[in-house]
Amino acid sequence: MTETSADAQSFYHSTRTALLQAALPHAAFDGWGEGLLELAIEDSSVDAHEAHLAFPRGELDLVVFWSEELDSQARTVLEAAELPAMKIRERVTTGVWARLEAMDGQEEAALQARTRLLRPDAGHEASRLVWATADMIWRAIGDPSTDFNYYSKRTILSGVYASTLSIWLHDTDPEKAKTREFLDRRIENVMQFEKTKRQVQKVTDNLPGLGPLLGRLRYGFGPRF
Repeated sequence: MTETSADAQSFYHSTRTALLQAALPHAAFDGWGEGLLELAIEDSSVDAHEAHLAFPRGELDLVVFWSEELDSQARTVLEAAELPAMKIRERVTTGVWARLEAMDGQEEAALQARTRLLRPDAGHEASRLVWATADMIWRAIGDPSTDFNYYSKRTILSGVYASTLSIWLHDTDPEKAKTREFLDRRIENVMQFEKTKRQVQKVTDNLPGLGPLLGRLRYGFGPRF
């Protein structure tokens, strides 16, 4: 990336950040509605043309950008954590908790954002954002999986994160004790997957490859004596 393009990217990100920060107080009280971007433009003094270039879909793009920024904040926290010393259960729990705490103090805005993502035009974005969060957590805690494991882990963690978020958003306890208990129970889903995967691996390690077996099923097993 050239210096000029890097500067442009930095300016673009700064513009989006300024608009998001201006939008969040309004979103907490009035939701992520169609007029939100205009309010953010007024409060941030960002040029209207630049604002609409930054967020062409208005409030929906604001929600998407906020989620991406929260992922980035959580990733930074996880990169500074002592993850290698933790067991996998602790790593996953730490990852989910870091993402939740990135929204600390913004629960109302997060509730309103979830409502906005339930609208028909945001169905794809809702699922994509949850998947992106799960992917960020697995990557940040050092998961090396590929192929089936890659997708299975992210699918399971997407469900864990989404359900835990629902509890967290309504948990009025400053310590979020109810959420912590719920998360601990849900992490069992991830651990069960890991346990089952290891058991299957032990069984299949001594089995012949699938390719030769399928070939024999198709062409026969040769002469019998």
